[in-house]
Amino acid sequence: MIETLGRLRDLDRRWIFLAVALLVVVPLMTGFHLAPVKPSMRARGFYDAIEKLPEGSTVLLAGDYDPGTIAENYPMHLTAARHLLSRNMKIIAVELYPGGPPLADRALHLAASEYGKREGEHYVNLGFKSGNEVVMSQMGSSITRTFPTDRRGVPVSQLPVMRGVENFQQIALLVSVSAGYPGTKEWVQQVVSRYHVPMVAGVTAVSAPEYYPYLHSGQLMGLLGGMAGAAEYEMLVKKPGIATRAMDAQSLAHVFIAIMILLGNLAALPQRAPGKK
Repeated sequence: MIETLGRLRDLDRRWIFLAVALLVVVPLMTGFHLAPVKPSMRARGFYDAIEKLPEGSTVLLAGDYDPGTIAENYPMHLTAARHLLSRNMKIIAVELYPGGPPLADRALHLAASEYGKREGEHYVNLGFKSGNEVVMSQMGSSITRTFPTDRRGVPVSQLPVMRGVENFQQIALLVSVSAGYPGTKEWVQQVVSRYHVPMVAGVTAVSAPEYYPYLHSGQLMGLLGGMAGAAEYEMLVKKPGIATRAMDAQSLAHVFIAIMILLGNLAALPQRAPGKK
């Protein structure tokens, strides 16, 4: 045992780096699952809010994030789009981050291709508009005047998905995928509080505790926190994807690093000299 620990002190660190790389890459590439993900009540509330909507309802999907938080926000954004379109909901997407529209397009187009949905008929991306809370307030008066065209430049009056939609009175649910400001907090303050639109949210892990009071007060019906929340949602939708694989990779790497720290500390213990009590 002592000799084995002694050899660990001389182990080339590149072998450790290689092991960590394999533990991360293999689950991401193969979809290997370490253990089943158990959804939390917060994630279940998010899922149930969509499940309870009548088919054909119109949902506002706000993608307020950019590539800086794509690892956490995009998986929940994609899964929400899949969930909504699988239940034949109509999606009106908006983004209050300049970098948000391409990410929303990517999620919507991928989900639509899986369920045979068409842009303009089953979903629309109205794109980015600056103004933060002002935009939210304007949408309360008229969504079509706030966004007269979609992201492609097509007048919203020509889109079947926008037929009969004027303001928040026609929105059955607000789904916010947010990285910060403007985002979930502002949607709650400007839309939920004023227009009483039901709302769920997906946020970054570091900011999730900030929104627990909204969840407990009923202003949010469900909440996804970071990659773990996205993985829980993927399991509920029965579409394990990016977040589930990333959680497996992260868990394996963390377990391996913890074991190596333990062995490293054991190997560093002073060895008793022969014959010394």
